[in-house]
Amino acid sequence: MKFFNYRVVIFLLCSVFGIVFTMPSILQTESGQKVSLGLDLQGGLHMRLGVKTEEAVHNKIRSVSTSLKYFAQKEGILIEDFRLDENSIKFILLDSDEIERLETEITKIKGIHFEKDGDLNYTLTLTEQEVVLVKDMAVSQAVETIRNRLDQFGLAEPSVTRQGISDIVVELPGIKTQEDEKHARELIARPANLELMAVDEARADQVYALNEQSARDYGAVIKPDAKDPKIKYLLKELPILTGEDVVDARVVFDQSNLPVINFTLSNAGASIFGDFTASNVGTRLAVVLDGEVYSAPVIRERIGGGSGQISGSFTVMEAGNVAIALRSGALPASVEMLEKRSVGPSLGADSIQTSLIALVSGFVAIVVFMVWYYGYAGIISNVALVSNIFIILAVMAFFGATLTLPGMAGIVLTIGMAVDANVIINERIREFIKEGKSVAKAVEEGYANAMRAILDANITTLLAAIILYAYGTGPVKGFAITISIGILASMITAILGTHGIYIALLQKISRDKNNKKWFGIK
Repeated sequence: MKFFNYRVVIFLLCSVFGIVFTMPSILQTESGQKVSLGLDLQGGLHMRLGVKTEEAVHNKIRSVSTSLKYFAQKEGILIEDFRLDENSIKFILLDSDEIERLETEITKIKGIHFEKDGDLNYTLTLTEQEVVLVKDMAVSQAVETIRNRLDQFGLAEPSVTRQGISDIVVELPGIKTQEDEKHARELIARPANLELMAVDEARADQVYALNEQSARDYGAVIKPDAKDPKIKYLLKELPILTGEDVVDARVVFDQSNLPVINFTLSNAGASIFGDFTASNVGTRLAVVLDGEVYSAPVIRERIGGGSGQISGSFTVMEAGNVAIALRSGALPASVEMLEKRSVGPSLGADSIQTSLIALVSGFVAIVVFMVWYYGYAGIISNVALVSNIFIILAVMAFFGATLTLPGMAGIVLTIGMAVDANVIINERIREFIKEGKSVAKAVEEGYANAMRAILDANITTLLAAIILYAYGTGPVKGFAITISIGILASMITAILGTHGIYIALLQKISRDKNNKKWFGIK
């Protein structure tokens, strides 16, 4: 039992952990967590998208106008000529006694600046700081929204990262067919802007005689029917509710066994929806998705419960994509394809083959050299080296990390760094033995003297890896991850583990008195 000191126990536990969690990746078993291969290793789709941030500013203005108009109606504040331009809201307050109440509400809205032409003509705009913030948040929100959609779609290890001011880079490993690519692109690019809008019943029959500008003069917009674009609807410009009020969306089948989408509203949305339907019985309410009217039923009675349905000529896949998009949230602004690049699996296979050749040849060369130069001490270092590789792969599999080509380069570099620590330790031990010190004393002082240089090298490399991960893009992050894991693993294997093995074998080494066999020196 002398063999099992605490260093050896920790080393063995980590080695067992490494072997157990690496086997599913090596054997490619159906069960168990595996290391996912990145785009450059298994092929897939690379896209660079641009976010139209000006749309986000306009959508922000629309959101403010909807809230303000709802407040005025709820509080009985009379306003007229309520108009929404690209970047401003204009209206006239009819009762001067309501100025204080109205302006108090406006000042509560963050980032809004208002001016008065006369006493009762109001113009609301976003401040310059708010415009910058809205544009920045639009890109950040688009990144999160696209990532959520891809996660719910079931794609393995998608990479969605921001690049520059308004660009987004999306990498989808494993996309090999045109059909998969089409579904992925539709899911990413779909705005999923759901709006519940009132039909302008007073002018509904004039819709085909109006153009966009004349409709806007009436505070209305023209929207086409989703099934037949020739059919037009004249809708009041400000929506009653938007997709921001949707908390859930599911695909179900109607009586004709066709897929439809049931959506559920938040508590606040359900309250607004109930109030509107109660006061507008007999009029039509249009369900608008991405600028197209899917249905415009007549309100027969107050609709409580906060739920609704989108029906149309959906396929099951399309309905599922729409439901995912609604659940994960609408894009704050539409995105456009700036660059698309497909990486074939054959290129990934070549990358894996050449990387494995480099990894195996470097590993074999190190193993042979260590045994030839350091004897049994070299074998101990090689055992730690093998354990180090298993631990790196196991940690990556355990946390679901993705292995990229730079990541494989990081593993190769880690092998060299792990051996470098043992080279420093072995040389220190050999120096103290040459000075005539006992093996036990040489081992202890060898580790003590080597530790400072090893820690300095590892800590500086780890700091560099952390900076690379914080500021780098996908491939650079992969390199930083493997380097970081490798450094931490080498502290356990190349330092703690080998030290424990020496302590366990110390009596045997002392009895042998053969420094040539154990440390490669006479």
